[in-house]
Amino acid sequence: MRISVIGSGYVGIVTGIGFAELKNSIIFVDIDKDKIDTINSGKPPIYERGLEELMKRNKERYHATEDYREILKTELTFMCISTPSNADGSINLDFVKSASQSIGEVLKEKDDFHTVVVKSTVIPGTTEEVIKPLIENASNRKASKDFGIAMNPEFLREGSAVEDFFNPDRIVIGVEDEKSKEILLELYSKFKCENMITDIKSAEMIKYASNSFLATKISFANEIGNICKRLGIDAYEVFKGVGLDHRINPSFFRAGIGFGGSCFPKDVKALVAKAEELDEHPEILKAVLKVNEKQPLKLIELLKKHIPDLKDKKIGILG
Repeated sequence: MRISVIGSGYVGIVTGIGFAELKNSIIFVDIDKDKIDTINSGKPPIYERGLEELMKRNKERYHATEDYREILKTELTFMCISTPSNADGSINLDFVKSASQSIGEVLKEKDDFHTVVVKSTVIPGTTEEVIKPLIENASNRKASKDFGIAMNPEFLREGSAVEDFFNPDRIVIGVEDEKSKEILLELYSKFKCENMITDIKSAEMIKYASNSFLATKISFANEIGNICKRLGIDAYEVFKGVGLDHRINPSFFRAGIGFGGSCFPKDVKALVAKAEELDEHPEILKAVLKVNEKQPLKLIELLKKHIPDLKDKKIGILG
């Protein structure tokens, strides 16, 4: 299949190169010239175990460009656009809107059916209420008739994203037209996991619910871990025993200094902001964020037990 990938950041590059390995032809479209040059030289723009080897092996199956018109050469477009946070924690859709407009302007010139698949993490309602209208207006085409629209959230972990791409727990496809559903099922036919076909809003929410639950599990583990420290109990031994319960599972069940990275804090804050916009009050999710913000200070408390006066001390950080 001929696929265009808009955005060649973490999700875009792993997704595109993963599909190249499965014998598809990939065109990366990005606004970052340095990133484009790096990809075209056969090197990954980010470090991910196994990614560079895949890029070398599939060098003839992909290239990167600034030109959105390259979409015309493809059958399907993945939107892997960054969705940063606004100051109030809500989702910033500026990049998504700009990309949607550009995609629509190109599709105006295309007669063949083309499927646009959103992989970016976006608040429920975004694909149908923001992305679809922008593409329709710019292209003068009608969704489900002239082009397809779908939501296909990613579940890649930093550090094991390549492995996660090829060995997913599930593939979630939110779709409103039969043709796009058939195209995506064909694309994912080589994957040995359950395909969940659902509506677009549910697919968007599955991503947020998944990340929010994992963040909740981490904050819960940290609260239990803090109590264990006070009692002189090995928290890791406790979580080992708790995680043996098949209803709970040991994944993401370790005490530490809290969750960070590019997804969990951003996604939980965005979901809280959306809930409050709807006059819902997600107290558990707010508590998850509060616990997480305070957790790094526990590290300082532990350090002060060994070195009461930290002023002017040289501190080495491993990792």
